[in-house]
Amino acid sequence: MQEEPSSVEGIRSSYDRVADAYASAIFDELKHKPFDCELLLRFARETEGRGRVCDMGCGPGQVARFLHQAGADVFGLDLSPGMVAEALRLNPGIEFREGNMLALKLADNELAGIAAFYAIVNLSADLRLRSFREMARVLQRGGLLLLTFHVGGETLDVSELWGRPITMNFYLLDREAILRDLVMTGFVIEECLERDPYPRPIEHQSRRAYVFARKT
Repeated sequence: MQEEPSSVEGIRSSYDRVADAYASAIFDELKHKPFDCELLLRFARETEGRGRVCDMGCGPGQVARFLHQAGADVFGLDLSPGMVAEALRLNPGIEFREGNMLALKLADNELAGIAAFYAIVNLSADLRLRSFREMARVLQRGGLLLLTFHVGGETLDVSELWGRPITMNFYLLDREAILRDLVMTGFVIEECLERDPYPRPIEHQSRRAYVFARKT
């Protein structure tokens, strides 16, 4: 039976199919994204000495690698075993593990910070709320979330990436709706920044949002 778009199993199997191509395409992307690097350095500074941080939805681990090099005590977590395998191959010395951000195998108040770069872009509205509740649960009081997403209002029905079939949607999200959901699930918004896309072929041509939020 075909998986439903953006179901957990559909997302997992889709990223498994494209993991090697995805890693090849984006692992070095931060070299061309100075704005992202600036915000990741801010995240590393503000979580320094407070405990472990998680690169959630880590893919091939480029964000975890950057944070590790910035001195953060970081590990990566991804739903896709294929992505975790790529991250381990590309980033020796950094911990990566499989995990579902809708049901995290982490203790309450365990983390000092979460960097979730485009980790929610395949999740429907109800699943996004579940993921925000889980993020709030595992963060320490005052723990920092750096969340990024594509800005918009449409749902992209993508059936192929790098010539391989996938079963998941991509959501361009309303900024104010995401901020409301974060507040509703236990966060205080510190800042929300936006930027226009970097030119092709660096990234998909969509506007980007970056939210700094703290667990209350």
